[in-house]
Amino acid sequence: MNSGVRPTPQPQSQAAKSALALTHTLFRTFLLTVLGAIFVYILNVSYVWLSGILTAIAGVLGVVVLVRTLRFKQPRIILFGTISGLLVTAIMCLLVLTAVVFFQQITTLENCVRGALTVHARDLCQVDFQNSIPSGLR
Repeated sequence: MNSGVRPTPQPQSQAAKSALALTHTLFRTFLLTVLGAIFVYILNVSYVWLSGILTAIAGVLGVVVLVRTLRFKQPRIILFGTISGLLVTAIMCLLVLTAVVFFQQITTLENCVRGALTVHARDLCQVDFQNSIPSGLR
């Protein structure tokens, strides 16, 4: 076993370098889109439509990056990051769908909490929110 001898790296062709550069750009765009969807979702429920659009774009970009990573045998860190990002995108999809279904209740909760000055008032807002959700989903 020659532990001190490393295999010499094979020179990459220009096509391989350009494929790697494009995959890196798409991967960065994918990550920024996922983070944007999360931040917009956290911002306010009134922007759930924008979060939904960003989540859909992130899903498409994630699949494209995943396919390119597997097809062109890109580094494993990109594969790991893409799979992790797609899992976050799937969770965001569920959150956006839930926010759309319960839009009125969440809007009422946000308005109530915004005006609550004490912990007791905030707790009352949460109780009202829980009571406004159908009993089968509690």
